[in-house]
Amino acid sequence: MTDHSTAEPTYLPEAVPPTNHGHTLAAWTAMTGVILGALLASLGCLPGVPFALFWAGLAVVVVSCVVGLVMRNMGYGQPRPGMPARQDRAGH
Repeated sequence: MTDHSTAEPTYLPEAVPPTNHGHTLAAWTAMTGVILGALLASLGCLPGVPFALFWAGLAVVVVSCVVGLVMRNMGYGQPRPGMPARQDRAGH
């Protein structure tokens, strides 16, 4: 038999932190908008294309970042300590 009298106490966290690596509805929405905005901005740098498309692409990037932050604060992002996590429709 094993003697457990000299075993050290184990201190574990109350709950395991989420390990979804940012695969949330808020993250997907923000990154999709950033990619589309970057595409628009890069098209605006081509010759013969109005340069206003560059500024429109940058505006799309800024708006998508704000939308991602709003969605995170609504509970569709990575859960923070003390806040309940909201499940998206995919159930992740």
